[in-house]
Amino acid sequence: MTTVGDAIAALEAAYPLELAESWDAVGLVCGDPADPLARALLCVDPVETIVDEAVELGAQLIVAHHPLLLKGVHGVGTDTHKGRLVHRMVRAGIALYCAHTNADSADPGVSDALAAAIGLTVTGPLSPNGDGRTGIGRVGELAEPEPFAVFVERVATALPATEGGVRAAGDPGRAVRRVAVSGGAGDSYLGAATAAGVDAYVTADLRHHPAAEHLAAGDGPALVDVAHWASEWPWCEQAAGVLRAGLGGTVDTFVSTRRTDPWTAQSAGAASRTGRSTG
Repeated sequence: MTTVGDAIAALEAAYPLELAESWDAVGLVCGDPADPLARALLCVDPVETIVDEAVELGAQLIVAHHPLLLKGVHGVGTDTHKGRLVHRMVRAGIALYCAHTNADSADPGVSDALAAAIGLTVTGPLSPNGDGRTGIGRVGELAEPEPFAVFVERVATALPATEGGVRAAGDPGRAVRRVAVSGGAGDSYLGAATAAGVDAYVTADLRHHPAAEHLAAGDGPALVDVAHWASEWPWCEQAAGVLRAGLGGTVDTFVSTRRTDPWTAQSAGAASRTGRSTG
């Protein structure tokens, strides 16, 4: 009989807990490692619609990238949103396991999945750990150079659609071959991307001032800003593969396609105004 604990062992072999940042909250959130496991659901965000899906599937385990309880709590009463989710999962016999910054740094990890989706051959980490193999972000290469405008469309096609879409900053005709990627919020690695000598940097949650200052310096890569959820969603299939291989095909794995990006709409004229000169 395959158990929740067996799945945890497979996940922690692929995404070692020691790779997690000190501030992070990874591992088993709720559930019994001894419980039998037949179905698992992989996702980015452990939110209500994902719990709905797990119940509908009859899953006994949710594997999420983002932690449910990242900040310290003194209770999980049902008078709070997250507490209600915990109680609902416990009552339904669903365990929740989160692999966050340990999955970011692992080799392969979140950014490897993003790089593969875009069509890059990875050459190494963007911000390596001491072993030179694990670390945040990845640097990779396209098979052939292409104009930045074409590369932006490549990224948009490779990732699931979101209301925010894909934003880009740089010369449309700039040749792009060497690329850095960092799944999730990545503007703290703008300096690393510049130092890596890449032509373009793909990440999420780029803020106005860091991006503007990076571009004003004039010596760094063009920027591609995607939705946080979309940048990490390719990892779900990677993690599902970890479970399939580690559990010998004894567990049915499902990757959620429910879009948990928080942005659900934009104004009707937003798309037509994008890129319009204001000068």
